[in-house]
Amino acid sequence: MAKVTTATTKVGAQPKPSDREDVGQEAWTLLQRIVYSQRPRWMAVIREYDLVPPHWFALQALDEPMPMGELAKHLACDNSNVTWITDRLEERDLVRRQPAPHDRRVRLLVLTDKGRKLREEIGRRLNEPPEAIASLSRDDQRALRDALRRAVELLGD
Repeated sequence: MAKVTTATTKVGAQPKPSDREDVGQEAWTLLQRIVYSQRPRWMAVIREYDLVPPHWFALQALDEPMPMGELAKHLACDNSNVTWITDRLEERDLVRRQPAPHDRRVRLLVLTDKGRKLREEIGRRLNEPPEAIASLSRDDQRALRDALRRAVELLGD
């Protein structure tokens, strides 16, 4: 009688790096697919408020007063683009420019109350999960949330 051998994995053994990378790559690809599938909904919501993506990104970035140059770095754009973005948002009383206390030549962008309220309203709408997430079981939603929380913690923001 021939001896049958089976491959076994020791309890607690780490998977080969290539296996981990494949699973990580697949998870990332799937997450991107879900996020990108929501782009039309996301665009429709911000357009309802007469915003374009750079406006929304700026509103999200302004938790605290921020120099215009820093916002340009955050948005990965030129200072002239931030001036255009700021002009549009300031016209609508969503942000205001104010001199920095440490250097009056530096202009800080500050979210107004109206801007904060608008950001919260849009955020509530965009935070509604897409059907692909909402239709998962509570256990699956919880597992997904927990895994994503751990990943966000690793970002170190």
